[in-house]
Amino acid sequence: MVPVGSAGRFDAFRALADRRGRPGGRLIEALADVRAGTADTPGNWAPEVAAGMGLPAAAALGPAGYYADLAAPHGRRHVRVCAATACFAARAGQHLTEAEDELGVSAGTVSADGETSLQTVRCLGYCYAGPAALDGDTPCAGPSLAGQLAGRESPRAPGIPAADDTGDPVLLGGVVAGEPSWQVWPQVVTTGTPDEVRRQVAASGLRGRGGAGFLVAAKWEAVGREPGTVVVANGDEGDPGSYADRLLMEAEPERVLEGLALASFACGARRSVVLVRSEYPRALARMREAVTQAYADGHFGTSVHGTATSLDVEVVEGAGSYVAGEETALIASLEGDRGCARPRPPYPTQRGLWDAPTVVNNVETLASVPWIIARGGEAYARRGARGETGTKLVCLSERFARPGAYEVELGTPLLRVVTELGGGLKDGSELAAVQIGGPLGGFLGPDTLDVPLTTASLAARGAALGHAGLVAFDQHVAPEEVLRHIWQFAAAESCGACSPCRVGSRRGLELASANTPPGREWGRLARVLAEASLCAFGRRIPPAVHSLARAYGDRLAGWEP
Repeated sequence: MVPVGSAGRFDAFRALADRRGRPGGRLIEALADVRAGTADTPGNWAPEVAAGMGLPAAAALGPAGYYADLAAPHGRRHVRVCAATACFAARAGQHLTEAEDELGVSAGTVSADGETSLQTVRCLGYCYAGPAALDGDTPCAGPSLAGQLAGRESPRAPGIPAADDTGDPVLLGGVVAGEPSWQVWPQVVTTGTPDEVRRQVAASGLRGRGGAGFLVAAKWEAVGREPGTVVVANGDEGDPGSYADRLLMEAEPERVLEGLALASFACGARRSVVLVRSEYPRALARMREAVTQAYADGHFGTSVHGTATSLDVEVVEGAGSYVAGEETALIASLEGDRGCARPRPPYPTQRGLWDAPTVVNNVETLASVPWIIARGGEAYARRGARGETGTKLVCLSERFARPGAYEVELGTPLLRVVTELGGGLKDGSELAAVQIGGPLGGFLGPDTLDVPLTTASLAARGAALGHAGLVAFDQHVAPEEVLRHIWQFAAAESCGACSPCRVGSRRGLELASANTPPGREWGRLARVLAEASLCAFGRRIPPAVHSLARAYGDRLAGWEP
């Protein structure tokens, strides 16, 4: 087969990579190994990595200069400090300055002696206990973060508080009730059929939990059980404020893998890939351990449980990119390319990983599948809201009195989540705004929380469900600082594949930093971002900014829709 790009044109990189055994993940891994021991710029070491794989220098320079983990210089001690929304809200961003002072190095640089380097990341999944950092792979979190990094205090990283609000958890059965995994897959693979799995998931109405909300059964059907089909478990949970995927991969990796096995069976896939973000080192280790054990127990391999079904599963580590959580960008990253969004059509279900039909499902989506197959699709469909069935993990940030991950039914009033489950804000603080669905999801003011937790209802209020991470802002953070934080995130994380988003996010940051009303220029910029951006990242920036302006009222004059 002639390698073609997303628009059907000949793709020289894929053609060469085909001849070199499709190095893909091996290239990224090799680049990461070299980067871990050097503070040099990629131009000094990436070409040699490419040459070792028979690839041109550009094949390594592209990803090495794009992914945050590869572009950031590394000292012998490498510290990653979270600069994402929940950690920013905890201390109005002051924790980064304190870390720089304690370590004697500025973010994005290495100390003069090459000993210590500091990198800002978004996010580490400690939104419930922030601000947070990774000292190597050792997590540190809490108000005393700077003291922990300085060695005056021992590293502290509390586990994720988790609770079920449904009475019959779909996702947290193992966490809250000790329910065992791998109870469904052995029976299905030996006595069931792919058609039956697809029928049950179709009857359930399950939609993707990664943000897009696409019907899972429709995506599975689209690959048509074509030979070479691949299923990818997307564990690159990018929305700062959510740590649902981290919780599932660390506490319930077997449930995630069982869902992956069922999805692969339904789609006719003999190969599956699990991508785990590099900011989740413990989740990466737990998933790899669980995959090794699954092979030992006969759940994966060339003859699964003595049947003709074969399934090979590989765990791949990400390299630091928000946009690489988008399915076409994720596929590009697995191929060893820059994690930029690709034009659609063709869709990944037609032409995805190395042009094979590819299904990309979020970790939480896959973790729902075993319950559906065990109890039946109709039982799942009776839960949740009309048109948006089932349950969802909602994550509350550390500003709440009771932060943590809660499994709730879709349609649960957001006000109840905030006031009853979350207990309002800690220390008697006053709620100024709640961000939901990540930095580009949207903001709601304290008087607009009477809305059901559904995609449709939140969209009507100018917000988005996304991963359902809730980040609370109190009166101690000025709205102008929140606005700049949004634009800083957008400018830093834009993949640069399209001019409207690449240029527009930087111009928006300039306007937000000017501390003057943006005037009509913001209206023109908003239209370009919303209508001409290649993917949802750029298109979501204007609604997020508009929702923030509505939440804070006249304190952000000029940024209204």
